[in-house]
Amino acid sequence: MAITKVYVVYYSLYGHVDTMAREVHRGAAAVEGVEATLWRVPEMFSDVILEKLKAPAKPNDVEDIRPEQLLEADGFIFGFPSRFGMMPSQFKAFFDASSELWASQALAGKPAGIFWSTGFHGGGQELSALTAVTQLAHHGMLFVPLGYTFGRGMFEMEEVKGGSAYGAGTFAGDGSRQPTELELQQAFYQGKYVAEIAKKLKN
Repeated sequence: MAITKVYVVYYSLYGHVDTMAREVHRGAAAVEGVEATLWRVPEMFSDVILEKLKAPAKPNDVEDIRPEQLLEADGFIFGFPSRFGMMPSQFKAFFDASSELWASQALAGKPAGIFWSTGFHGGGQELSALTAVTQLAHHGMLFVPLGYTFGRGMFEMEEVKGGSAYGAGTFAGDGSRQPTELELQQAFYQGKYVAEIAKKLKN
């Protein structure tokens, strides 16, 4: 059986999406026959700006990805913090730089999921995914939503929980809130779910 390559590609400014991405990656890697890799979208802010934003240092165990490297994967899970209901400029710039892949439709037919972080309830827990789908559509990628396959975790009403039928999500609040156990469980599930679909399409 051929190895299915799943890339978890993310951007994280304050670490919330990084935490989610690692759980998504762990879920994808749990699928037999799947090789999952974590990649980071390049930073556009200078060190001076990052310092003024009080952003923590980037982890040194994840490499930056170039758009052409997407060709190597059979499926993707993209993660980012929401900016006014959309992906941040760093992630949009990454997709903007993929025009050669778009021109050849080299990514068409490959499955892709989306996960995210927002500050609060009105920050784009659903809108972030909906606006990101435009990037996938132009490449001909197949958007893989979670639906309600996560089961009872989708209907949690006793605690604050990010995510939706579109994918896993977390709330950062003022920045001090970290992903909860339930949010991380959904992230793990999403990684596994998308990887399984990528594997089916590959084989």
